[in-house]
Amino acid sequence: MTAAAVKLYSGDKPIGLFADRLPHNLERVNASFAEISAIFSAAGIQDFMKLPDDLTERAAFAKTFQEFNKVLEAAKIQGFNWEQAIYEGDETNETVALALTQHQYLTLLQRYKELSAGAEGGGGGESIPFEIDSHITEIDTGKIDADYMNSRFDKYLKVLQGGDVQAKEATLAELHRSFSSLSQEEQKIAEIFLHDIQRGDVQIDTHRTFRDYLAVYQAHAKNVQIDKLVALVGVNKAKLVALMNTHVTPANLNEFGRFDDLKATVDQQRAKTYFEGLESKALPLFRVNIRAAKLLQDFIIQGGIVV
Repeated sequence: MTAAAVKLYSGDKPIGLFADRLPHNLERVNASFAEISAIFSAAGIQDFMKLPDDLTERAAFAKTFQEFNKVLEAAKIQGFNWEQAIYEGDETNETVALALTQHQYLTLLQRYKELSAGAEGGGGGESIPFEIDSHITEIDTGKIDADYMNSRFDKYLKVLQGGDVQAKEATLAELHRSFSSLSQEEQKIAEIFLHDIQRGDVQIDTHRTFRDYLAVYQAHAKNVQIDKLVALVGVNKAKLVALMNTHVTPANLNEFGRFDDLKATVDQQRAKTYFEGLESKALPLFRVNIRAAKLLQDFIIQGGIVV
């Protein structure tokens, strides 16, 4: 396991990897984190809650995070772990304190993953002018992220029952910050769930985790979007849901003619009324069909969109 990690992060040159001792590598981690923080700060984004809109800022983040993650992985091989924040040198009295928390790392990792997914914000539909490291995007942090967020959620629920105003505001702010490691869509759903709790519209089940509630709300939100799309263009709901559940890509969307089969269920007159209403002019039927196909494709690939 260690040998494979050495090969991956040092180009199969262990001497080069370990030339820098752990304290120095952590200083490099801190320096990269400071650069990343400056990028998000310049974009006016707090707590790394979303990606910058500007593509040049995204490119700078991508480049810096790749270097950051490479050095961090090297530090892990040398003995770094998230439970220890301060490290001493082997031969000197030098100490280094890590400048970020594990949650901040998970948040930045989520933002990096969104780069390759055409994340929300400016440039979402443009070609990506930088390379994405597939190894980084495949890192699974689900359990760590869920445990962290659920601990904040439990703390908030306890304070909500009997804490003073100041304690409630403090724990609420802490819970909000924990949302930063969620995707942009998940953050919106989490806020809706939180507002429902504050209004007293949710009966909390202690056996359910925050992620459990988030999954329920996400499923409801997606079903609302599906019903809205069906109402607008008359597409067959069962076939739409079945195709979405196969997690298709643009490359295999029409495999076995399944997308063509779905398009054939569109109510052309209803779709014509919808698109003509959007453009405030009459549209020929072939143009309506093109617009309907594009809407369906976007909806399926993106896992539901507001139409």
